[in-house]
Amino acid sequence: MGSFRSPNETRQRFYASIEDIYKRKLQKSKTQDSEKASNIASQEHKGVRSKFSVLKLAFVVIVSGAFITLFLNSTSICRHDHSSYYVSGPNIMNRWIWGSNEDPRYTSNLQINWDDISKVLDQLKEKEYQTIGLLNFNQDELRLWSQMIPDAEHTILHLDPADENITWETLYPEWIDEEEEEDVPVCPNVPKPDPPRKRVDLIVVKLPCGTHKKNWSRDVARLHLQLAAAWLAAYAKGNYPVHLLFVTNCFPIPNLFPCKELVKHEGNAWLYRPNFDALREKLQLPVGSCELALPLKDKEKSYRGNPRREAYATILHSAHVYVCGAIVAAQSIRMAGSTRDLVILVDETISPYHRSGLEAAGWKIRTIERIRNPKAEKDAYNEWNYSKFRLWQLTDYDKIIFIDADLLILRNIDFLFSMPEISASGNNATLFNSGVMLIEPSNCTFQLLMDHINEIESYNGGDQGYLNEIFTWWHRIPRHMNFLKHFWIGDEEKKKQQKTMLFGADPPILYVLHYLGIKPWLCYKDYDCNWNVDFLQEFASDVAHERWWAVHEAMPEKLQEFCMLKSKQKAQIEWDRKQAEKANYSDGHWRIRVQDKRMKKCIDKLCNWKSMLRHWGETNWTDVEELFNPSPPAIPVTSLSSLQ
Repeated sequence: MGSFRSPNETRQRFYASIEDIYKRKLQKSKTQDSEKASNIASQEHKGVRSKFSVLKLAFVVIVSGAFITLFLNSTSICRHDHSSYYVSGPNIMNRWIWGSNEDPRYTSNLQINWDDISKVLDQLKEKEYQTIGLLNFNQDELRLWSQMIPDAEHTILHLDPADENITWETLYPEWIDEEEEEDVPVCPNVPKPDPPRKRVDLIVVKLPCGTHKKNWSRDVARLHLQLAAAWLAAYAKGNYPVHLLFVTNCFPIPNLFPCKELVKHEGNAWLYRPNFDALREKLQLPVGSCELALPLKDKEKSYRGNPRREAYATILHSAHVYVCGAIVAAQSIRMAGSTRDLVILVDETISPYHRSGLEAAGWKIRTIERIRNPKAEKDAYNEWNYSKFRLWQLTDYDKIIFIDADLLILRNIDFLFSMPEISASGNNATLFNSGVMLIEPSNCTFQLLMDHINEIESYNGGDQGYLNEIFTWWHRIPRHMNFLKHFWIGDEEKKKQQKTMLFGADPPILYVLHYLGIKPWLCYKDYDCNWNVDFLQEFASDVAHERWWAVHEAMPEKLQEFCMLKSKQKAQIEWDRKQAEKANYSDGHWRIRVQDKRMKKCIDKLCNWKSMLRHWGETNWTDVEELFNPSPPAIPVTSLSSLQ
């Protein structure tokens, strides 16, 4: 699997590389062995003999190359019994990897840089790769491996290819029957590798990576090979270290093989020393989002974890419009019973006034420098949304549950901390929704995210699309943990009634309710303003609206002040109401007499918001932001738990 441009050219490159590698290993051996270092005459003799051996070896390979090639490709060799797949000697390969034929899905045409291989192996002691397991290399490459490290025992690892009917969409379907009302979701079986009969110190896998393909990371064969490598390492017999070496020109799955376990990366060679316990836990999860990784029925189990190393987090940047949402979200987390830290990332655009409210609500404030989306237009909504990557720099925590600021936690979700990165609910197609997700902070993961921002395309131009390109291997949690306030076009009346029941159930059935459309705090308290705009009515629910305001009303009055309406916001929602009246919308919400006390309280210098309606939509003095910034109230920096 894989090919070289020229056999002669390959041999020349290989032998030059082999001689350099052998010299380095000989020098390393001299440095580490003090007894041999004292015998200069013996070392000189050994060095001459070693160089002679290399030349002799090159001669033998050249002379016998044709014979070995014919022997390996003969019918009898290709059809060896599956129970015999070990290398009986360093230069004899007695099994074809895929049986009688190669599987093109697993083929990698990458030309191996053997010098890179040598550099990463220099990080190991020779005893740490006495036995090498090789997976997904072609016959030429297998022969070169045995020549490069002749003193090691080389084992060809066998893996049956996945069924051709298994596609990425099979592993990551857009929808599954989570409640098991009509069907029990089951992921397809993906073959596991044959366990080696002997100890293997180093597992080496060559991964396909079609860089010319847009979805190179959503490749079944590539995923299968990495899961196989993880399985071989995690379930190796005996208590001894096992290293993994991937040969690929695309980075391995970052949340299966985290960069904190990376020993050395050189060119196309990635050497890892995996955490076996963490790896075994991940391998117990479904192969894709085709099953729930966190079943509905098992969520109520108690989880203790490490509270000091776990936190909820959100982010505010570029505007303060979500400050009220973040304050109410904090209130909901505490009302649900969680005592984990609350961490909020803010940039310099969030004023001291708004920071005081966030801090009083219980958020620990971390000031960040924004990260610009290089593919966004200036002043666009997504210009700075890559700032979310800063979450991975919260390395004083092992795990973070990220939440958007426009949601309510209705039931305690601390058990989500038991899951690995990335755990999230499904979105559209094969993607996850990043509104609620479990991540594991790491500076090197942050660097990985930064390294590719100029090359990776986000499907929606935002951070969610980008993260879905990096973390294509993710774990599905129930949609009840990120339930969208949304009635899909075409939903039957029965379906709408079911959703409305979930929005208002007491005690709650949902864990998290995510507010889409116009946010509750930017609307009348009296009813959901999404009713007043025709294309936003799919997000309208008075029941869900009332639920948010119930949490708001449970807050101390000093915190409620951060949810006041500015004059311009009042004018906007009143304008929408009048347009609904003109259109005579059948829902009739525009007829409701507004009692919201905030409409009568002015917090800025432009209190006559009704006069704005005469010139609404024009670019005028009402757009001057300085006129709307109130001075900070005297609010003590106290957590919500002590205010209640």
